[in-house]
Amino acid sequence: MDDELRILAGAATPAALDALDDRVLDALAARRREAALLNRMMAVAAFVSLGGGVVAGSSFSTAAVAASPMTPLAPATPLDSHS
Repeated sequence: MDDELRILAGAATPAALDALDDRVLDALAARRREAALLNRMMAVAAFVSLGGGVVAGSSFSTAAVAASPMTPLAPATPLDSHS
């Protein structure tokens, strides 16, 4: 095994191996920038959605209408009793 390690130590490394670290670090930096941009875009989308909901809720208001009970067998309120 020592002989194989000496052979590997004496072998020339490929030129692409030296540039591998730079490519990996560049890809990580690009991914970090994309993640930060995505977070900003999601925050903007949340604010736009919230603003649209507030505007739609305040400008298109209608009169409140009481809902009818879902089943005719149940009383409309728990305090309603037919005794």
